[in-house]
Amino acid sequence: MNMMRGLLSGAAAGAAGTTALNAVTYLDMVLRARPTSETPEKTVEKLTEVAHLQIPGDDGERKNRVAGLGPITGLTVGVGVGMVLGGARAAGLCPGTAMSTLLGAGGAMAGSDVPMAALGITDPRSWSVVGWMSDIVPHLAYGVVTAALLHQLLPKSTRARSIPG
Repeated sequence: MNMMRGLLSGAAAGAAGTTALNAVTYLDMVLRARPTSETPEKTVEKLTEVAHLQIPGDDGERKNRVAGLGPITGLTVGVGVGMVLGGARAAGLCPGTAMSTLLGAGGAMAGSDVPMAALGITDPRSWSVVGWMSDIVPHLAYGVVTAALLHQLLPKSTRARSIPG
């Protein structure tokens, strides 16, 4: 299986997984009447500060740009984790669907939560059980959809090394 096919298939699977993550998140917002999270926008603000970059525009334009850039960080993580999984699969590492689900969910959680914690935007050690569930459940949806699509797009080759799970 060629690496480019693996990366592109992984990107598609990660995009589908990200859509599932967003759908579960929005459903949670509807069911619990909870507000949208401000952490993506805070992450953009902190990253631009750390990188000594400026987002152009007057206050309103800048605020709108930050509001657009926040979700793009999540899309980037979701597509990127999918590409890593697709690339690994193309390289011959073919974990089962359950393991792929856990790797995808864990990778997506780490890709979003670790930078936010490192930048001081949130501290997962202080999250309640409800807070953790609000993070885990959508990421598991990401993992399930990403793994299922990736396994359809890139079936095991006879050369691939199988990993249990």
